[in-house]
Amino acid sequence: MDDPGRSRREVVEKLGLAAVGAVALTAERMDELASELAAKGGLRRDEARQIIEDAVTRWRGDASRFAERASSSVQALLAQAGLVSRDEFDELELRLAQVEHRLRLLEADGEPRSSSVQD
Repeated sequence: MDDPGRSRREVVEKLGLAAVGAVALTAERMDELASELAAKGGLRRDEARQIIEDAVTRWRGDASRFAERASSSVQALLAQAGLVSRDEFDELELRLAQVEHRLRLLEADGEPRSSSVQD
């Protein structure tokens, strides 16, 4: 059995997602789109607005999950290639600077003190 409310909702979701594209909607634009979809889809304006908000929320969640997966994949690929991340490089640079500083302190302590009287 087909639920007419469900198929109408799916149509409106598809229209909303098509309108959203890759651009986040402003609240004003969401209201305009909800009015347009309500007029064309036979829904109340608040129903259309809720459907659009739900679709945008899902899209944003999907986009952030995709970005996280892509980031971890790139990091794994770089690690596999033997490349270090910027954080790892910065940490090593700091550790090297600390070692150089300690070495200078040791060298300074090991140098003979100059005396005022020379032989």
